Amino acid sequence: MEEHSFNCVKVSRSALQNNFRFIQKSAAAGAEVMAMVKADGYGHGMVMAARAFGDAGCEIFGVAELCEGVILRKEGIEGRIFVTIGFDKEDVELFFKYDLIPVIYTYEAARALAEKAVFLGRNIEIHIKVDTGMSRLGILADELSEFLDSLADLPGIELAGVMSHFPESDDPLSMSTQDGFDVFSTACDEMKKRGGHVCHIANSGAVLNFPNTHCDMVRAGIALYGYHPAGKVDIQSGKSQKLIPAMSFVTKVLQLKTLPAGRGVSYGHTYRTTQPTTIAVLPVGYEDGFSRSLSNTAEVLIGSVLVPVIGRICMNMCMVDVSGLETVKAGDEAVIMGRQGEDFITADDIAEKMASINYEVLCMFGNNNIRVYTE
Repeated sequence: MEEHSFNCVKVSRSALQNNFRFIQKSAAAGAEVMAMVKADGYGHGMVMAARAFGDAGCEIFGVAELCEGVILRKEGIEGRIFVTIGFDKEDVELFFKYDLIPVIYTYEAARALAEKAVFLGRNIEIHIKVDTGMSRLGILADELSEFLDSLADLPGIELAGVMSHFPESDDPLSMSTQDGFDVFSTACDEMKKRGGHVCHIANSGAVLNFPNTHCDMVRAGIALYGYHPAGKVDIQSGKSQKLIPAMSFVTKVLQLKTLPAGRGVSYGHTYRTTQPTTIAVLPVGYEDGFSRSLSNTAEVLIGSVLVPVIGRICMNMCMVDVSGLETVKAGDEAVIMGRQGEDFITADDIAEKMASINYEVLCMFGNNNIRVYTE
């Protein structure tokens, strides 16, 4: 007998593929597209997302950790797979075993790769991460030349590329993006003097807003899953209107009851009815990624009507006011995120009420619920 949950995250493969093809068309001529599938595919399922992108023509994938790259290989994902945030020395052999591409930012990592390459009688391509203003991982740009010189005598490693990351490319008016790109261009020149050939810095924001930064490859993340990195933007203008959100989150009504005026709802009685009120109890709570911060602020769709969440969101349940709905009954579908009828709740709508970003909403919903893939 199969186990079921009341809650289900649905992921549209066709939406993922639409978004990948759109990014391909948006990238500068000759620029390849790396599909970022880290964080379990931004909550959409890393393996299934990679397969969907692969079926649409993607041949390059990016993950954060080495273990993610290994999982992709074990699941049969082909193409180039980049590991972007480093690795433990004891795991270095996995790069060779599973044909993964390391992104490095320390001499110790380069030496570990070189030693293993010599031991195995192999060569391995590496990409260097440069910090051009993100102030996160990476070699500081003014230290790159010295760092590259230090790698020259290491056997078994081949300098293939250099990468960096933009902190504000979601804003088309950001000054830091062009400033960072100027620094990165100098880093690319340093790398190419030593035989490297691939430069990549453009993330989703830069793909959409800064075509001059696309270089040899772009790394698309949130846009592949149907959202603009800036969050809510004018969808009637600009490239973001072509992106299709791939994830929806649905549940069902467990129980209906009518409460008298003056009745407190949920923990702490942070909501109290002012008149006779019909509530629906939904089996969704913060365990499922529906943040407690959404208490008394979020809305869900029932019967194609937006209805408010009332009272505190619990670990596994929440309550909504359905007083205006005459036909709602136990078992009816409730949409936490996605379309029902003519209305649509987006990750941006939810993120705005959480004072957060669409990335977090997608990861929370996708990584805390059963996922079903459509189309």
